[in-house]
Amino acid sequence: MRTTLDPRRLAMPKVTTLPHDLVSPRAAAPAAVSRTGPSPRDRSDIPTLRVVPWVDPVADPHGLQPCSRYVELYWLPVIGPSTTWLLRRLTYGLDVHCDGFDLNLSDTARSLGLGERMGKNSPFRRALQRLRTFELARPHGPSALAVRTRIPPLPLRHVSRLPDPLQASHRRWLAEQRLSEPEQMRLRAHRLAAGLASGGRGQTEIEEQLGKWQFHPAVAFSAAEEAVRRRRSRPLETRLPPPPRAS
Repeated sequence: MRTTLDPRRLAMPKVTTLPHDLVSPRAAAPAAVSRTGPSPRDRSDIPTLRVVPWVDPVADPHGLQPCSRYVELYWLPVIGPSTTWLLRRLTYGLDVHCDGFDLNLSDTARSLGLGERMGKNSPFRRALQRLRTFELARPHGPSALAVRTRIPPLPLRHVSRLPDPLQASHRRWLAEQRLSEPEQMRLRAHRLAAGLASGGRGQTEIEEQLGKWQFHPAVAFSAAEEAVRRRRSRPLETRLPPPPRAS
């Protein structure tokens, strides 16, 4: 039996059911649809997902930006690159649309290189599920997803899964968080200066580069001076490149 549709509702998409009931019955956001794309009638079969911000007054003050170095160093090895890029894509959308937006699932999957399949075991659906598994997102209402815009530090149970060098790096990061902000800035400047010095930069060059990175002139001078002094104090053999191998 054919149902007669109200002409005023022809532009409204129908609900597409996917696992976990995460698909919104709304149409995709205008920004996700090309100007030369299908007509509203053709878009009725496009699955979409409503994405809203996850506001956590306890964790947010201690959270980090999704595009931060911390997330790339420590979260990515645990959740995987696909989930990391999906998290960044969703939080970017929330930066633009603070109250939430409708995500075109097919377009998003293809733009992340995850194909078009929307089945339960598809790469894109697995990436969505991992966001929920690691509590970076959670269901919101019957058909929406709340996503964190501030990423909490990696739980210790996951830190133990990192390679040993990253575990040591994470311990240093935790120790630095207990320091005052000026002291953290000083440590970052000295770390960057040491890297520039190891590349052969002189004190003036290092100081100028740190200034371009917005470090205080006094901090930049001190870091550059110490980095060059330490480089000069190393044994000569550690500063020379290894001899070429005989052919």
